[in-house]
Amino acid sequence: MVNENIATIVRARRLVRKTAKFSSESVYSFFGSIGLAAQRTGETLLWILKGKISLKDTVSQMVEMGWRSFPIIFLTSFFTGMVLALQMGSSTANLFNEPVYVGMIVGFSLVLELGPVLTAVVVAGRIGAAITAEIGTMKVTEQLDALYTLGTNPIKYLAVPRFVACILMLPLLTAMANIIGIYGGLIVTVTTWDVPSGVYWNDILSFMTAGTFFHGFIKSFFFAFIIVSVACHKGFSTEGGAEGVGKATTSSVMISLVMILVSDYFLSAVLVALGVK
Repeated sequence: MVNENIATIVRARRLVRKTAKFSSESVYSFFGSIGLAAQRTGETLLWILKGKISLKDTVSQMVEMGWRSFPIIFLTSFFTGMVLALQMGSSTANLFNEPVYVGMIVGFSLVLELGPVLTAVVVAGRIGAAITAEIGTMKVTEQLDALYTLGTNPIKYLAVPRFVACILMLPLLTAMANIIGIYGGLIVTVTTWDVPSGVYWNDILSFMTAGTFFHGFIKSFFFAFIIVSVACHKGFSTEGGAEGVGKATTSSVMISLVMILVSDYFLSAVLVALGVK
């Protein structure tokens, strides 16, 4: 009995040591990853500030991120505006016996929150995943090592054009998504609730200001920075062949989505405190 108790205590101590070791390694790995991501992002920004930007590669990335992302942005924002108008019209009709302020509710919902957030989510899923997969594939096939051998900095060659393109195109896509979503709401408001288009536009123009537009527009710059920073870092950190590329891509999208949603609250709080609303 005594020997069994001693053996149990020994096993428990070994388990505690293994758990502590695993926890410490996880913490070191987590903070090490954050430091490495900050280092790569800082290096990218330094190249941009130096003006070391390939115009050809940047334009190519802008076409990929902007023009080729537009169809999905159009569908997402258009039907979001339509469903907002449908739901808000139904809710206000139940409360006031007629649909009122539908234009104002749709406009504020899209411009302040849904426009920038949904656009960032779509871009993170499409562009963020593509960036991680492309750079990650180059990493596991040793193409990045070949760039170093040829005297080309992979950060300058791969990350800089994608940073510039994403930070320029996401705010533009957000502005277009806002406009498209408002027009989607207009169609439902006129056809379903028989509200004149003049009343719809008057609700929007009477209550919304330039600060309302800039509230969501400013947030889109931060969302773009999050998406491209995470995507590039995960791409450059990819290990483990094809399986590693898949894991890195999934991790990139999930981290980007979480950071977008978390940062959205804090950005909104700061902008409201500054009077940008």
